[in-house]
Parts: sequence; C-alpha cells; structure tokens
Amino acid sequence: MKGKSIEERLQNYNEIREETQKLYNSFSKVFCPALGQHVHFTSNGFNHLIYKSAKKERDKRTQILRFDMLEKAKFVLENSTTFQELEENMEYRRVNRHGKYTGINLLVRSWGFVAVVEKFRIRVVVTQIGNSKIEFLSVIPAWFIKQYRNIKIIENSTGNGLSNENDEEVLKNATL
Repeated sequence: MKGKSIEERLQNYNEIREETQKLYNSFSKVFCPALGQHVHFTSNGFNHLIYKSAKKERDKRTQILRFDMLEKAKFVLENSTTFQELEENMEYRRVNRHGKYTGINLLVRSWGFVAVVEKFRIRVVVTQIGNSKIEFLSVIPAWFIKQYRNIKIIENSTGNGLSNENDEEVLKNATL
C-alpha cells in the first residue's frame, strides 16, 4: 500500500483508517527523554488527525498523509532529547469538579518537536492542560512557516503596541 500515491490509496480510505487506529491504540504511551515524562496517545490525538475542529473533517488526502507519519512521530518522541517549541497560554476551560461542570482558567502547555526522519520533515506536537498527563496532539508533515515567530510575538503582545514611529524598522530588527 505504501508504494502507491495518496490519490490511489483514497479508494481504500476506510481500511487505512482502521489499520491506523489499531496502530495508534498499540502505542498507549511512550517515554520522552526531552520532557522526562511519558507522552500518552489518547483519543484526542487521533481525533485531531481526522478533524480540524468539532464536526469539521480534514481532507482525506491530508488524513492519509498524517496517518503515514504516525510511526515517525512515535520515533521522534522516543528519541528526541530537546524540544524546539514551547508555548504556554491561560485558557478558560469547563471542567468537571465533583460532578458539576465549572469554568476555570488553566495553563495549557504545548511542545513542538521538529525533526527530519527518513527524508521527511515533520513536527510533532504534544500538549498538557493544567496538571494533567502530557498527550500527543498532532503530527504535521512538511509544513511551511507563514510568518516569523518573533513578529508573531510582537503582533500578539498586549499593551500600546509598538512605540516607535517607524514600526517597519522595529519589526525588521526584531527578526534579526
């Protein structure tokens, strides 16, 4: 099956999805040296490979491409000693507290592992909500960057924004 193109494999999508789900369930958890903890492969991660958001399914070709990268993602998590990205945000989440759902602010951490495995550039994303276990979230094959990370930080910062009259010069210097 792997020798065929994604277009040829689309006809067997349901078969590929079932096989991938069996493989995904066999992972359970892996120890990640970079985090010093286990990363759990939960249903949230598998659902993220299939859906962009609630009830909005990804293109089937994209799903097959992500399915093909699962074993590489596991390899990256098991062997990587450093992570390349870290993002922490406070998010308002509904949680079950003693049988009653209440909304609270939780710290959400996401780590990105970037690697080239068998000539494929991939990024593996894992996440932790509050003090819960660290979970696999996604694998992204051969992505491209739309903007520089430093510019993103400046544009997403709070306050009065850039105080310099020549904002373009400041942005250019921030990426150096």
